Amino acid sequence: MFDLTGLEYGIIGFVVLMVLLAIRIPIGVAMLLVGIGGYLEIAGTVALMSYLKTEVYYRFSAFDLSVAPLFIMMGQFAAKAGLSQALFTAAHRWLGHFRGGVAMASVGGCAGFGAISGSSLATAAIMGQVALPELKRFKYSGSLATGCLAAGGTLGILIPPSLILIIYAVMVEANIATLFQAALLPGILAAIGYIGVIAIIVRINPNSGPAAPKTSLSERWKSILDIWGVLLIFILVMGGIYSGIFTPTEGAGIGCIGTFLLAITRGRMRWKGIKDVFLGTASTTGLIFLIILGAAIFSAFLGFTELPNDLAEFFKTSGLPPITIIIMMVVIYILLGFLMDSLSMILLTVPIFWPIIAALDFGMPVDDVKLWFGIISLIVVEVGLITPPVGMNVFVISSMAKDVPMIETFKGVIPFFISDAVRVAFIVWLPSLTLFLPHLLASD
Repeated sequence: MFDLTGLEYGIIGFVVLMVLLAIRIPIGVAMLLVGIGGYLEIAGTVALMSYLKTEVYYRFSAFDLSVAPLFIMMGQFAAKAGLSQALFTAAHRWLGHFRGGVAMASVGGCAGFGAISGSSLATAAIMGQVALPELKRFKYSGSLATGCLAAGGTLGILIPPSLILIIYAVMVEANIATLFQAALLPGILAAIGYIGVIAIIVRINPNSGPAAPKTSLSERWKSILDIWGVLLIFILVMGGIYSGIFTPTEGAGIGCIGTFLLAITRGRMRWKGIKDVFLGTASTTGLIFLIILGAAIFSAFLGFTELPNDLAEFFKTSGLPPITIIIMMVVIYILLGFLMDSLSMILLTVPIFWPIIAALDFGMPVDDVKLWFGIISLIVVEVGLITPPVGMNVFVISSMAKDVPMIETFKGVIPFFISDAVRVAFIVWLPSLTLFLPHLLASD
């Protein structure tokens, strides 16, 4: 055993983790290795075996966590049902005749699909397949076409249900339903902000987003009828969760059944499709659970080092205003977004950041702080999906738009990044934007 202080062990562990990530070791495996190594060094083999004996079962048998695979399956069924095409078509018919309208419809379709998917990458990939051909057909600029889809895909983890919020809720012991409530208004603001960005871009450069032919009123209303199933599922699932009629897990189960029935009635579900849904759900869930286990063991190691508590005490006595500390964390999130995906950022940082936030006085109850900080974190890690060099949504869209250089796509997301920055500033300074709906529903 080395003669080091707990703080020194914590710093070394964090540096080793960054090195492992830099050489492209998967985040779940990297946290598992560092956590086990640090735990062994500080507490010994017997303590580690005793911890693992109970932690794995305790972690994965948590009832709240059961909602994750159900929402993943719901998104898989929604994709198989071809709901993305119906959502885009509806948005296209109502918005397409405006200048930049097809790009606006792409954002609207992303928002709609995100409301039943909960995954940013899935939203970007599926809506990219649907919308890119239309954007090309109407001769949209490459940067606007790919940029709006990469940014629109981030709505998949912001508009409830959101897998990231579920994981965050489990980590800080927050209520999943109230977190979903807190995310709804910021999610709607994000979609409106993106549509506003498109309107500004095409006003500056009209050739970047020509208007499509106007469709008849009857065709527009018919498109609404085509997505009645999506609207019904969203209202039933989220309305039931918001009102407390059923738990998030029960709501996710109902959503799975609803999207499965939609897939069958739309003629999109065969035995192979069912098999693909189950395999896709199992694969994604296994990956997420591995990351969760790695984060749990890494957090236990950090607990031995007292690093989170030392940092919390340092910031508490630093004299810095709490808002300044929040802004510093936002900057750290943006920098981490250059290197890792959103789930990894949440699992890596929350065990360190949350004790700091909990120790500060923001003038509101700790349960409200959990909601507020959770939404801030969610929005900022969402921004990481469109920032270089990782920018996973950018890579997904670029792989489809092979005729558009990736540098053009990154240029295309810059205006949407600015919109995100403005939205983060508003939510940091106005916590009521996230707390309004939870407080309203709690008072009913």
